Formats: sequence, C-alpha cells, structure tokens
Amino acid sequence: MSMTLITNEWRLKLLAFALGVLMLGAVAFSQNPPTTKSLTVPLHYTVPPNIVLINPPAQANVTYSGLADVISHVDTSNLIATVNATGVLPGSPVRLNIVVRSLDQRVQVQNPPPIAVTVDTLQTVTLPVQINARAAPGWSIDPTKTLATCPGAPNPNPCKVHFSGPVSWETNLSATASLPGLVNVNTIDSPNQPVLLSNSNGTIDLSSCRTQPCVNLDVTSVNLHVEAAPGASSSTVPLLDAPPSHPPPAGYRVTGITVTPATVVINGDPAVLGRIRSISLPPVDLSNSTSDASFTVAIPYAAGVTGSPANATVRYSIAQNPNVSPSPP
Repeated sequence: MSMTLITNEWRLKLLAFALGVLMLGAVAFSQNPPTTKSLTVPLHYTVPPNIVLINPPAQANVTYSGLADVISHVDTSNLIATVNATGVLPGSPVRLNIVVRSLDQRVQVQNPPPIAVTVDTLQTVTLPVQINARAAPGWSIDPTKTLATCPGAPNPNPCKVHFSGPVSWETNLSATASLPGLVNVNTIDSPNQPVLLSNSNGTIDLSSCRTQPCVNLDVTSVNLHVEAAPGASSSTVPLLDAPPSHPPPAGYRVTGITVTPATVVINGDPAVLGRIRSISLPPVDLSNSTSDASFTVAIPYAAGVTGSPANATVRYSIAQNPNVSPSPP
C-alpha cells in the first residue's frame, strides 16, 4: 500500500520536485547574478638588468566578471597585472602585452590592450657636482675654494654623484647645486642643497618615476662651501653678431638677425672683466643662403676668462631684394 502511494502519479510528483528546485535556483540566482566590473590596477614589469623602458604606463584598466558575491571581494590585492619585457632590445618603440590573473579562480578577467613603450639601454654615469653661486655687487667668488661635499661616505669630496638611467637622457648631462641668495661675505656654508640634473632637453624630474626601472640618483643633496672676497669676478655682457664673411647671393638681403643667447655671464680677473663690454661672434658665410638660416658658432671668450654656454646660435632672416633681380642659376 505504501509503494502504491509513492509510485502513484510519479510523473506529476517528479515535475513538482523539479519545479521546486528551479524556483529555488531562480531565487538564489536573482540574489547573486553574474556581474561584470572594471578596476584600475598597477602594472608589474619584468625588465632585463641592462634595459630601461621609457614612459611606460604605471597602471591599466582591467575588466573582470563573476557572481556578484565573488566580485564584491575583488581589489588590487587579488587582481595582478604583469608586463614581461625580458625579450626587448633598445631601439624603436615596441608593443608589450599585459597579462592579468585573478587569485580567485571564480573570477574571469579580460586582458587590456597591449601598450607601446620606448626601449633604451640602462647606464650609470659619474658626474661632478657643479656649484651655481652668484656674487653680490662688489664681491668676487674664489672658484678654487668653492666646493660641494657629499653628506656621507663613501662618496669623495668634492662630491661626485652617480645617475642610472636611459642612455638617451645622458647627452650633455650635468649635476648642479645652487647656493641660495647672493654671496656677500667671506665664507658661506650651506648644507643639504638639492642636486638638480639637466641634459640637452632641460631639467630631469626625479620626483616621479617615468621609467621602468625608475631612474636613480645616489646623492640627492650636498653641502656647499663658498669663499669670496671684495671685488667683482663675474659680469654679464651682450653677444654681438659680426658682419657676414660673404653676403647672400645677388638679389637677396638680410632682413633680421637674432642671437641666442643675447647675453652671457663671464668670470675671471676683475681687471680683465672691467675691459670687456661685449663679445663679438665670428662671421659666417651667407653666400649660399637664399632663405632663413641658422648657424651655431663658438663664443670667443678672452684669455683668462670663462663663460657659459660655449656656443651661440645666430639666425639670419633672408628675403629677396625687391630692387635687385636674383642672379641667374
């Protein structure tokens, strides 16, 4: 009798059981649906020891999906994005893949698009620290008794710093520390002055990491010692262009001249400096110039006088002379 009760209309009973399971699953599914979100995660780079990547992105936007209760626990601690650059060589920009993995196997991730980076050689160079000190009117700085010392061993005195970074950043690279204010006493000691790096493109910003690995300067501040005496040892004088050694071709004329820089600071014996009112640049040949032309020339500092920079640029604006016909070719 009991078996009959169980088997009687068993199809209806099985259907009711299946519907109950489906309803239970539907309720659970509605409370924990599949979800897709995105998150900005840091990028972890693997780079060979002699290679540096320039301007690589520090992070990427990652799309991930899974059930809602699982997704709610995803953050940057369990979503890892890596970039493998072990096979790159210095040269043209390359594209690198970003590989993302989740520490939770229930989370599915989508890799972001590849990134483009510039690859360069990583090199360490040694730089003496140059001191930028300005004398007040009536005072002269003794360069033989002006030096920068490193705050700790094993760096030598006068201080030399070591910069590790891309070879392309090391053209005309220099390290400078500036003495604040003007020198108007016999002796000044100024500790912990920052070291600034500059190259052909200007000052290098070390406050943010623009490379992988990050560029490094082993000494970031130095102690400055400056000695001075009454009497001017530097002055600012203008640079003057000289008449061209040969003028432009017939039918053309110079309509404007620009000298860059317009002035330079010279240093030396006060007696010598007192006789220098300007510096004339060497002449240039314009015989083949029928349009605007620029020339880089060496600045002829007098004997016993130093100055910066070493070169100047003279730009000539050249146009046709409306009163003269150009020479036939």
